[in-house]
Amino acid sequence: MSETFEKIKKLVERSEIKISNHGYDEIISDNIFVKDIIAGVNNGMIVEDYPKYAKGPCVLILQKDGDENPIHVVWGIPKGASSPAVIVTAYKPDANIWTNNFTRRQK
Repeated sequence: MSETFEKIKKLVERSEIKISNHGYDEIISDNIFVKDIIAGVNNGMIVEDYPKYAKGPCVLILQKDGDENPIHVVWGIPKGASSPAVIVTAYKPDANIWTNNFTRRQK
């Protein structure tokens, strides 16, 4: 269980969401819909948790897009703040980098 992820889900529920500039670029580049990211957060699975990240706590979540394809979303909360939930980046994971269930990096 991730304290960061629990906070993010509550923020998303209250529509306290921001998308970083980098996030916008990656979402567009991988043809991901923001509505799919937001709709899928509650069913997401924690891949990596960074509670002490320098820019604020963040977590890499495995989610699904509208077609049930895997997407990785890095959600964060700005350092020293309690809101908003920030979509730092989102992308379609590369099968050459990730295991077949997209939850661990290949060695």
